[in-house]
Amino acid sequence: IREGDPLEIFVDREGEVILKKYSPIGELGDFAQEYADSLYDAIGHINLIADRDNIIAVAGAPKKEFMNKAIGAAVEKVMEDRKAVVINNPKEHKYCKECLTEDDECKFTAEVIAPIIAEGDPIGAVIICTKSPDVKMTDLELKLAETAAGFLAKQMEQ
Repeated sequence: IREGDPLEIFVDREGEVILKKYSPIGELGDFAQEYADSLYDAIGHINLIADRDNIIAVAGAPKKEFMNKAIGAAVEKVMEDRKAVVINNPKEHKYCKECLTEDDECKFTAEVIAPIIAEGDPIGAVIICTKSPDVKMTDLELKLAETAAGFLAKQMEQ
């Protein structure tokens, strides 16, 4: 939890107060999952949708591998910069220098990350990615990720 982050306050049956970080995009969980599934059906690449901290929707990959897992440094950087990015060589890309896993291998061979910006604030990201070494992301995947991010942002603003 960072300073200024919104919190939800709950009280359990025993009267204990529970603080939980508020995730506005979390409200879109089912909707985000349906969008990720549709995107996967159309292009066949792994699709992940994240809020500011965790992956909230997965299509094209085992859910247990990604669902509710923390986002990487590259996704944080894209949200911070508020600009979509295509990463076709993670080992060389400046955003990925910090996020190499323990065994020095990136999980993906190529990816597109587009920030979800609602009311001027980054609230999440759409990630289209692949583990196939011979696949490169193109402007098509970039536009699809940006379109998905824009659509989800508009849903949040309603």
